[in-house]
Amino acid sequence: MCTTGLKQSSKKTQRTFQRTHFLCLLCAATIIIIIICVCLKNNKTAPAKIIYPNIRTDKNTRIPQHNDYLSTGKHSTFKNGMNNKVKIIQHQYNIANNITTTGSNDSTNTDKPSNTEPLLMVCDVPVQSGPVIKVGEHKTYVIGSYVEHRLEVRKIKTVAIVLRSEKLDYYCLFCCDGKNISIPAVYDIHSDHFNFEYGTADIVCEMPTTCKTQLHVAITAKSQEKSESVDNIQSFQPIRNQQPRKIFPYNFTVCISVMFDWNNVLELVQTMEMFKILDVQKVAVYKTNCSSTTQKILDYYVKKDFVEIIPWAVPDHIRVSRGWQKWASPGELHYFGQIAALNDCVYRYMYQSEYVALQDLDELIIPMNGITWTELLPQLQKIYSNYAGFEFESNVFPLSIKQWELNFHPDLWNKVPGVNILQHVKRMRNDPSKFNDFKIIVNPRLVFKVTVHGLLESLGGTVRVDHNMTRMYHMRNVSSSDLSEGLLIEDTHLWDFADRLIPAVSEVLQHVLNIH
Repeated sequence: MCTTGLKQSSKKTQRTFQRTHFLCLLCAATIIIIIICVCLKNNKTAPAKIIYPNIRTDKNTRIPQHNDYLSTGKHSTFKNGMNNKVKIIQHQYNIANNITTTGSNDSTNTDKPSNTEPLLMVCDVPVQSGPVIKVGEHKTYVIGSYVEHRLEVRKIKTVAIVLRSEKLDYYCLFCCDGKNISIPAVYDIHSDHFNFEYGTADIVCEMPTTCKTQLHVAITAKSQEKSESVDNIQSFQPIRNQQPRKIFPYNFTVCISVMFDWNNVLELVQTMEMFKILDVQKVAVYKTNCSSTTQKILDYYVKKDFVEIIPWAVPDHIRVSRGWQKWASPGELHYFGQIAALNDCVYRYMYQSEYVALQDLDELIIPMNGITWTELLPQLQKIYSNYAGFEFESNVFPLSIKQWELNFHPDLWNKVPGVNILQHVKRMRNDPSKFNDFKIIVNPRLVFKVTVHGLLESLGGTVRVDHNMTRMYHMRNVSSSDLSEGLLIEDTHLWDFADRLIPAVSEVLQHVLNIH
């Protein structure tokens, strides 16, 4: 009897313990579910505050809400809105501090901003970061605005293309505490316009004293002959070069202006790889249009952070010339606006690069003793002190004369269009009694105005480098009347780079174009 009672009591206690344990687990599960529901509800209605380190915005800059540019339907989320806000703020920070980003438009025409990107607004006016902004109804086109630190008073300098015959009064419009402030500007048309109707100009104004920091400006104008408002603007533009750096991200930057109708794929890759061999770290390409294959090559170098593409839409607004002589190449602006692009590039990289080279894609500045630019420039500074830049005389290698060396032309290269620079080793003799073209490498912080060949205004001018020390190799077509076999000199210096150049070029072509 006692044993049976104890067994029954033990079973009863066990069942009671099991029920209690089950109820505890059920309560715990219920509490967890309630906590999860509350957290989810709070996450939808009160998102956590996001802090963006090292990103500075102007108090006059309005960051659009995601409802300004995204659908408000059920698929719109807080995450998408905040991602776009981050892009806006980071984009503004990058531009103000001259930080370039990778990526490029796949189109073969002029690169244009995507319509899907959110707009940055200043005083309820959108900001346009790209060059070529039309000023009202006038024949003035803004290229880029920069802080000029080298004057007694800091000013804003804007590179522009203007109709030389149009008489206008220019103004700089700033957004200050939510209000537009207009400051009178002065302008100066560069002397090198080659008698075309349009020319490059500098529009300069002082910064308003009421605002400590200005990240954006709009150039406005009114005719000197009739009364009109100067406050009617369609967009602001970023002001670059906010801080004058003393340590630069790049030692050497090459400015290429202007790329148009480009299909010379092989020489493009050869030139880029030669730049790398010579220690160039950045290439800025002012691009109007190119072939789809060329665009693939450019995209590759953009992704490698070696190339920056600046969209050059000048032909959309002005009838441009394809040459430098108006009688030979009709148009209203010299050679696609090349001079404006060169001036913009010098200012764009003034505090990003120790030196800037102004040249074309079919030109290479090559030291004669096999050294790189990194080794060359200190030597030039020692020999030619106190100059703003160095001139390198052009040596023309006619494209019609080839040296068929199988070792310097792999079969792979036959599958892409373009010039093989290694096949051109006959150069024309320069006449010392005549003007010979040259291109330059400059210290951009000593330069105020540049032209196609040389400087118009600088602190120190330029000096011609000894031909036996460094020369410029220029591969181009030459008319038969200017060509004489007896005046050609064999120059195989480019072959000294073949061992490094050939495999590098082949690797790029295989990787980008998938050819073997």
